[in-house]
Amino acid sequence: MRHVWIAGERRADRLRAAAAYRPAIVAGCHQRLRGPYTGVDTVLRAVLPEAFARWPELVERHRVSLLYGLPELAEVIGPGPRQLAFTGPFEQRTRFYGAQMIRCVSQGVVTFLIEYARLADVPPVLVLDDLHAAEESTQELAALLLRRADPRELLVVAGSRREGVGDQLATALERYADPIEAGPIEAGPTDAGPTDANPPADPPVGPAADPAADSTVGRAAGPAAVGGPEGGGGWPGAELVRAFVWSDGTSDDPAELAAYEAADPALRRELHDRRAAELAPGAGYGLRMGAIPYHLERGGDPGGRGRAALADALRVSAEIGFSAATADFGLRGRRVTDPVAHPDDFRLFTSLAANALVPLHRLDESYALYMDLRTRYTDPRAHMITSYGIAMLYTRFFTPRDHETALAWQNNAVAISALLPDPVERTTRQVFNDNALALIEMHRGNLGRALELIEAGIARLDRELEPGDWVVHRSQLLYNRTRLLAALGRHEAAHEGFTRLIELDPYYTDYLSERARISRRRGDLAAALADYDRAVATAPPYPELYYNRGTCRVEAGDTAGALADFGHVLEMEPDDGPTLFRRAELLLDLGDLAAAEADVTAGLAARPGDAELLCLHGLIELERGEARRAADRLDAALATAPDYAAALVNRAVARFRLGRPEGAAEDLTRALELLGDDPDLLLNRGLAHEAAGRHRQALADFDAALSLPGADAAELEPARDRCRRLLAEV
Repeated sequence: MRHVWIAGERRADRLRAAAAYRPAIVAGCHQRLRGPYTGVDTVLRAVLPEAFARWPELVERHRVSLLYGLPELAEVIGPGPRQLAFTGPFEQRTRFYGAQMIRCVSQGVVTFLIEYARLADVPPVLVLDDLHAAEESTQELAALLLRRADPRELLVVAGSRREGVGDQLATALERYADPIEAGPIEAGPTDAGPTDANPPADPPVGPAADPAADSTVGRAAGPAAVGGPEGGGGWPGAELVRAFVWSDGTSDDPAELAAYEAADPALRRELHDRRAAELAPGAGYGLRMGAIPYHLERGGDPGGRGRAALADALRVSAEIGFSAATADFGLRGRRVTDPVAHPDDFRLFTSLAANALVPLHRLDESYALYMDLRTRYTDPRAHMITSYGIAMLYTRFFTPRDHETALAWQNNAVAISALLPDPVERTTRQVFNDNALALIEMHRGNLGRALELIEAGIARLDRELEPGDWVVHRSQLLYNRTRLLAALGRHEAAHEGFTRLIELDPYYTDYLSERARISRRRGDLAAALADYDRAVATAPPYPELYYNRGTCRVEAGDTAGALADFGHVLEMEPDDGPTLFRRAELLLDLGDLAAAEADVTAGLAARPGDAELLCLHGLIELERGEARRAADRLDAALATAPDYAAALVNRAVARFRLGRPEGAAEDLTRALELLGDDPDLLLNRGLAHEAAGRHRQALADFDAALSLPGADAAELEPARDRCRRLLAEV
C-alpha cells in the first residue's frame, strides 16, 4: 500500500477525487493563506484536542515541536518552554535559527502525527491540497510525512498541480505515492478557494487554524456586495473580482482569475485593502505571514502599509527561523520600499534576506545582496553590517573557507563600529563585531587572541550597560568564552561555564550537549547521559543530539538504548552517514552481519567511496571469512584515503589470510608510521615477518612490543621464543 497523489489543474477536481478517502482531514496548504505551515496548522488543530485529552503524555513529549512553528497552538495545549532568545526585543536579538531547525521541528510534528494515528480509534486520512502553492517548509513536512508514515496507519492524500512542486516533495511523491489524475467536473458553481473544512458528511474535527481560517470556504465570507461607486458594483464581473480577492488570491477558477486580471486597478486595490482590514483584528502569526501582507502589498498603499506588513512578516518569520519565507519577505519588501525615502527598512529587508539565504545554500545571492547595499549607500551602518555578513560567508560558509579574506572584511566592520556617534550603539556594535572577529581568530588557530577579545567584550558590556540590556548577546559571549576554554583544555572552567549558562537559559540545549561532551571526557558517563536526556526532552528532535546520546550509550554499555537512538536518527534522516556507520559497527560487534552490511550498503549508496564505510564493509567480510572480498573493499577504502590506518590494519589481516605476509607487513609498517608504536600492531607485523621467513625482523618486533605497556605477553613470549630457536638453529 502506498500514499496517494492526486494531480490536477483545478482544486475542485482534486478534492472531488479526494472525497473517496474517509474519514479525512482536508487542509488547504496555499501559502497565501497563512504562510509557512499553512495546512499543517489545520491538521494539528483537528487532532490536538483529542490527543491532549486522551494522551497528554504524547502531546507533552512533542510539545516543543508542536508549538515552535505554530505558537498559536498554545490556545489548545498550553504554552511551551521559551528560550532566552525569544524574550527580548527583536532589535537586540543576535541568535537566529534557520531551515535546519525548521526541518527538525517538522520531523517532530511528523513523529507526533504517526504516533497519534497508532493510538486513534479511527486514524484520519490527511488530505493536503494545493501543495504546489505551499511554502517550502510545508512542502518539506509533506515530503517527510510521505516518506515516514506507513500508509496502512496514516494515509496521506497529496493534491497538487504537476508544476510548482519542489524537488524534495516531487521525489517523495514519485517514490511513496500512487498518482491519480483528477479530471474536470461538469459545469457548476464556481470554486472560490481552498477549504480547511472537512466534507459535510464527516464529523467535525476541530476549530479553524486562524481567526479567519475558514474565510476561504465560500463567498459568504466576503462582504454582501461590492456596490456603490467606491466598490465598483457597476463594473461587469465585480462579484468575480471580489470572490478572487476574498479567496486571498488562491482561487483557481478561470472566470475569477480572468475577471481579476481585467478589473480596474483601483477596484482591485480597494478590495485588497478591505479584505486586509477584515482579517487584521486578532490576526495571529499565520495571517501576518500570509494573507495580510499579500493584500496590503497589492492595496492602495504598497509602499506604506504594504511595506509595514511585509516588515512585520519578515520579523515573525526570522524570529521563528522560516528561512525561505524570510528570504521571500525580504525580497518582496525591497520591491515595495523606496530605498531613498526609507533606507532603514530597505536595509532591514536586504540584510535579513541575505542572512536567510545562507541556510538555503544560496550563498552567491546572499553575497550579491550585501554588495547591493554597499553600492547603494554611504551610510556607515550599511557598510558595517554588510562587512560583517560577508566576513561570515568567507569564514563559515564558502567552500573553501577563506579566513584571511574574512579577517579583512571583519576588520572593516570593527573599524566602523568604533566611529558610531551614539555611545550605547558604539559599545554594543563594537563588542558584537569583536565577537565575530574572535570567531575568525579561532578559525585561524589563534585561540588565545579569540579569548582575549571575548573577555574584553564581556567586561565592557558589564561596565557600560544595565544588567537587563542585550541579555541574549551577553549569553552568546559567555557561550563563546566557555567553548574557547574547552578548546584550550581548561575543562573544569568550561564545565562551570556551561553550568552557569544552563541556569541562565535552561531550554537552549546546545549548553547541555556541550556540558555532556566535557562529562564524557572526564569519564562521567552518567552525568553526560543525564544532560543528553534533558536536552532530548526539551528540544526538537535534532539528529545530532540523538546520535551523540547513542554514542554515549555505546560507551556506557547500553546497546539497546544506542540502537534506539541510532534508529530514530535514521528514521528521520536515512542517509545520515555517521549514524549508519556507528550502527553498522555496533551491529557487527553484536554479530548481526546481515544488518550491519545493510547499513553499510545504505551508507555507500548515499556516499559512494566513503573510506570508513568501505573499511567497515571489509571488516564484515573478514568476519565472514571472505578474505578476497574483504581485500577488495579495503583496497577501495585506501584508494580514497591512502593514510586511513584502520583500513591498513584490516587489509593486513586480509592479506595475511590470503597468504601474502609481505603485503601484510607493508600495511602494518605504514600503520605504525601513522599511529606510533603499538604493541598489538608490532605483534601482528612480527607474525607477518615470521610467516614470510624474516625471523630477525619478527624477533625485533616481538621484543619492541614486549617493552610497551599493554603488551599481550601470553602470545608475544612464545612467538619470541620460536624466533630465537629458529635463529639459533641457523
